[in-house]
Amino acid sequence: MNEKFFFSLRDVDLDNDDQLHAFATRVWSQAISARTTTNDNEPNERENEMTTTILTQRYADAVSYASDLHADQTRKSTLIPYISHLLGVSSLVLEAGGDEDMAIAALLHDGPEDQGGQSTLDDIRARFGDRVAHIVEGCSDSLTEDPDAKAPWKERKVAYLAHLQDTDDDTRTVSMADKLHNARAIVTDLRISGPTTWDRFNSSSEEILWYYTEILNIGLARSSNAFLKTNLQATVTEMTDLNRAHREQQ
Repeated sequence: MNEKFFFSLRDVDLDNDDQLHAFATRVWSQAISARTTTNDNEPNERENEMTTTILTQRYADAVSYASDLHADQTRKSTLIPYISHLLGVSSLVLEAGGDEDMAIAALLHDGPEDQGGQSTLDDIRARFGDRVAHIVEGCSDSLTEDPDAKAPWKERKVAYLAHLQDTDDDTRTVSMADKLHNARAIVTDLRISGPTTWDRFNSSSEEILWYYTEILNIGLARSSNAFLKTNLQATVTEMTDLNRAHREQQ
């Protein structure tokens, strides 16, 4: 039983720590409910592999920290606050059975890459510990403080894929949740906007599809998380099919 959950930030004041804390609690409660409840006539397919994750004040602190870190950032070519992506990835990690450190790392996984590089990673380590920092670093394809100093896109992705092959399963889980959330957004945009969706990216549709297919292949071969593998495979397949259909119509 794979359920999808959607959380609206429309009524959340992103500058209000109390509202962010309440929103984080709502995300957590929904994720826990998905993992511990069943339909009256349907067995819980994941009950044997799940344990309840207890979220503490550290998680609420991480939500506030991530919101501040990405306060001026939006999703690519939209007006959607970037924190929506981070909350979505963290929710997927919890749905996939991740613990609090992994859920916090999901909230912070783009911090160093987008907002400050190594110094931000050092701050994350000081605030949330070595394990969180290790996962965040493993999910980053660049730690440079100057965005213009990053290596070319393809070079960074090839290196990231090589790293993902050999990294630990916790890091791979957060990375797959990140890519699943992004892939679902691309699929939604392809359904609504068609092939113009690709115009917002700096790389071609072929390169992006190559990257997500490689992420999927690594996940299928290396990950132990059936929830993420199943959902990522379905989403990447739909992305590929939509792109093919659009090309055939041109």
